[in-house]
Amino acid sequence: MASALTLQLWVGPVVAEPAPREVVEALTQAQVTCSATGKSGFDLTFAVSTTSSITTRLLPAGYFDPPHRVIIAVNFRGSTTVLIDGVITHQEMVGSDEPGRSVLSIKGEDLTRLMDLVDLSGLPYPAMPAEARVAVMLAKYTAVYGVVPLVVPSVLLFVPAPTEQVPTQAGTDLSYIRQLADQVGYSFFLQAGPTPGMSLAYWGPMLRTSIPFLPDPPDVAIDRDGRSNVESLQFAFDGFAKTQYVVLVQVPGSPVPIPVPVPDVTPLSPPLGAKQPVPLKVSPLRGFGKYNPVQAAAIGLARAAADANVVSGQGTLDVSRYGAVLNARTMLTVRGAGMTFDGQYYVDTVTHTVTPGSYKQSFTLTRNALIAGNGPVADIGSYLASPVQQLAGLASSAAAAPPGSPFSHGAAAGPALPASPAP
Repeated sequence: MASALTLQLWVGPVVAEPAPREVVEALTQAQVTCSATGKSGFDLTFAVSTTSSITTRLLPAGYFDPPHRVIIAVNFRGSTTVLIDGVITHQEMVGSDEPGRSVLSIKGEDLTRLMDLVDLSGLPYPAMPAEARVAVMLAKYTAVYGVVPLVVPSVLLFVPAPTEQVPTQAGTDLSYIRQLADQVGYSFFLQAGPTPGMSLAYWGPMLRTSIPFLPDPPDVAIDRDGRSNVESLQFAFDGFAKTQYVVLVQVPGSPVPIPVPVPDVTPLSPPLGAKQPVPLKVSPLRGFGKYNPVQAAAIGLARAAADANVVSGQGTLDVSRYGAVLNARTMLTVRGAGMTFDGQYYVDTVTHTVTPGSYKQSFTLTRNALIAGNGPVADIGSYLASPVQQLAGLASSAAAAPPGSPFSHGAAAGPALPASPAP
């Protein structure tokens, strides 16, 4: 019976080529972590000996030297998913007295590692808005590494006049791209694929909804009369994690600034449940003096949405049983966990672990509400009961307080490693 799953591996100095047979046969485990908010990387484990071609020929020749490129993909039931396109960062060798029991580990990160090598501070970008600067920086990686920019213009599009201001780069490409993203409340990440040797570089609003170029995963079912398609799944609700951010606005004639709440739900980060938890912490947004009102609003909305995820989930699954490859940065529907924790979640992190005969995934989920269903954009009950309203009432009292009172002080196919057969 033909295998329903194969792992494909490419390695090369710049242009990755299919790994030779001896490398594929020595591969005992491939682990890839894809994170929506953190670092993405890989760890390849090989069984070697003092006489194997890897230790006698490939390693001395620099086959696994940093920053050689590595592409890892899986083909499951006729559909290819690129797990990561990255570079090797370092090697680890663990020797053994038993022949063939030595272990070579090759670790690496995604292609953003290459964007953080050269400090280009002072490089001018005359008459270029932030979007154009990001596109120019990413263009350096298009021809060689297949990085395709996906730059979403912001509402703060601004073209500086060369006679008045010439923007200059600060730091490496990666740090400057992220700095420009922070200035408009955006995020930046690389998404490997959709074909091997290609990556999409996304610079735009942080999406807590389905991303068009990633397939929607099947529903996750747990404890449904023996029809569960995951191995484990657990949830947690942190009632003190949610923070209500406020912007302090100075009203003419008022001795103290008035706190204006910043909403944590937007069309790009909608409520993923019917019950919005009450924020138990209140914090003012600081350091916004250098931004104009629209810019400050965009950054404030992005920060509030990022800190609103109070429900988390962790689980493991077998891909053959689940029937598909689960990707990070997708929306996943959970069923069978009870009314409180059923519903849609954002897939924040996925770790793929592929060994001969097995393909397992561990994943983490997040969302900003409880109880399955579509919650209102603003939960009026929770809002009225929140500390923000109490603080606003206190500010109003302070505005009306007489002087002297206590209130008057003021974010390409390659060799295959057989895996699990079709169920």
